[in-house]
Amino acid sequence: MVEKFWNSENMRLVLPLLILLSGLLLYLVSSSVIRKTANKIRKSFKDILVPVELIQVPFRILFSAMVLLFLQPHLPLSETISASVAHALEILVILAFTWFLIRLLKVVSTVIMGRFELDHEDNLEARQVATHLELIRKVLNVIIIVLAVSAGLMTFDAVRQVGISLLASAGVAGIILGFAAQKSIATLIAGIQIAVTQPIRIDDVVIVEGEWGKIEEITLTYVVVRIWDQRRLIVPISRFLEQPFENWTRTSADLIGTVHIYADYSVPAEDVRNELKRVVEGTPLWDRRLVTLQVTNATEKTIELRALVSAASSSDAWDLRCLVREKLLDFLQRNYPESLPKVRVEGMK
Repeated sequence: MVEKFWNSENMRLVLPLLILLSGLLLYLVSSSVIRKTANKIRKSFKDILVPVELIQVPFRILFSAMVLLFLQPHLPLSETISASVAHALEILVILAFTWFLIRLLKVVSTVIMGRFELDHEDNLEARQVATHLELIRKVLNVIIIVLAVSAGLMTFDAVRQVGISLLASAGVAGIILGFAAQKSIATLIAGIQIAVTQPIRIDDVVIVEGEWGKIEEITLTYVVVRIWDQRRLIVPISRFLEQPFENWTRTSADLIGTVHIYADYSVPAEDVRNELKRVVEGTPLWDRRLVTLQVTNATEKTIELRALVSAASSSDAWDLRCLVREKLLDFLQRNYPESLPKVRVEGMK
């Protein structure tokens, strides 16, 4: 009786329905697991945003394509149409799975970075993690896409035969491609080396090509530097390994700012030193670590006063230097105008 039922025409109608119901049940269970996992992360780390919506669309497409792929043999289609539909569904599954994996990596990266604060002044650890995650994610994306393209091409019989033929000459082809893509390969290796050694990190303050800016983005081939006036400087990533550059936040964000004042020999250095202390003590830009003034040079016309002041970040150090320069010049103009730089000319008798 059971065998009759399984072999009957009714089973041909029931089996597709069972596949659809099983797919729907599996989708609901999987969606529920994803939502519960996201909610647990939100409860454990209240400040972390879990962008589950990024994977919802590829997740739905992937499940729909897989259900249709299982359902396709049981549909009343001709052999030619059935083979074409199956091939199209296989490609759709590969594309959807690739899209899902890329979006999933983005979600995982966002969740991990949610535990760190890039906006904080002392954000060295956050910048290290952000740099590692960004480059690792991009490397994995490239690998996933290459594997997906390979899997998609292998579904075509003609391409599969071509692939088998190419394998026989892979050694020669590899050497030819290696010479042809020397610079590209070197650039990719440089990107991986940047991720490992980290001479630069996301949000580092650097001086590149004479421009002051922050590292905004690091890819496998180039680095985007956001300059102080909102321009973007695109720099080949190999430049950071082959040429010297300044990194103001390599080990910490705090800096020492320098201000040079040129004055006449008659300037009272102690009074200027006291004024410097008064200026920095009255501003929150100073982090209270260092303030000093020294006479660092003397020429036949002027002396050089160098003020050293410390700040918690590069932005604060720049603003503090500008403030100190302005206030010290104002102090000399108001109190010791005779000590400003001048050229002495003696009349001949």
